[in-house]
Amino acid sequence: MEKPKSPKSAKTPRPAKTASKSPAAAGKPAGSKPAKSKPSQAKPAQRRRRIPYSQDEIREIFRRFSIQRPEPKGELEHVNPFTLVVAVALSAQATDAGVNKATRALFAVADTPEKMLALGEDKVRDYIKTIGLYRNKAKNVIALSQKLIDEFGGEVPRTREELVTLPGVGRKTANVVMSMAFGEPTLAVDTHVLRIGNRLRIAPGKTPDEVEQAFLRIIPVDYLYHAHHWLILHGRYCCKARKPECDRCVIADICKSREKTVDVPAPLVELPAQVV
Repeated sequence: MEKPKSPKSAKTPRPAKTASKSPAAAGKPAGSKPAKSKPSQAKPAQRRRRIPYSQDEIREIFRRFSIQRPEPKGELEHVNPFTLVVAVALSAQATDAGVNKATRALFAVADTPEKMLALGEDKVRDYIKTIGLYRNKAKNVIALSQKLIDEFGGEVPRTREELVTLPGVGRKTANVVMSMAFGEPTLAVDTHVLRIGNRLRIAPGKTPDEVEQAFLRIIPVDYLYHAHHWLILHGRYCCKARKPECDRCVIADICKSREKTVDVPAPLVELPAQVV
């Protein structure tokens, strides 16, 4: 008679692991390597560049600009918000003087979206053919006129978010329109403002958006409304691209540009009124 076999001792169950598998790992077939957890790759906050100006010096710069040009104006000719939008859109890679020469006759016959649309792309092109990129710009003028009629009742919208949806209208154009047509304190960064921000090391940046944000952080609120016109006019007539005329500069003693040639500021007097 066989002896009864002694029962095998029951195996003690292993304790469950406390760390739960990730959903991604749970779906993988057996034998596959567990996914390595990647460290968080959150982008570090962009460090602001330090500028070599005190707050008092920045305020003094804009105070002098305000004395030199108490009521600065944009130099693009227009008769209403619509013609302003068109003029600013046409001014990309062109001079204000060149745009004015082309648009005087155009706006005499088409100063509303409806009239511009009735004129047609071919005739618009004929009016602005002296301006760079005139073919593409003519298409944009007709397209933005159509969009204004279809989506905005023929009226120019007042917000940046709506303005930049118009063909040929970017942030700079929107800022100019908001300021000149609707009295909003904005800062439009064109080639002159971009140059001033970097050359003077007052609002450095690689892009217009970076320079805009840098200027907005430092310009005193009570000077903001006219600031972009002061900067544009200073860049156009004094701190010129090829050779800055430092002997005519009212902020030569404050300026921290490495290109500066004089340290004595020009006399601080009001300039003759602009003829626009």
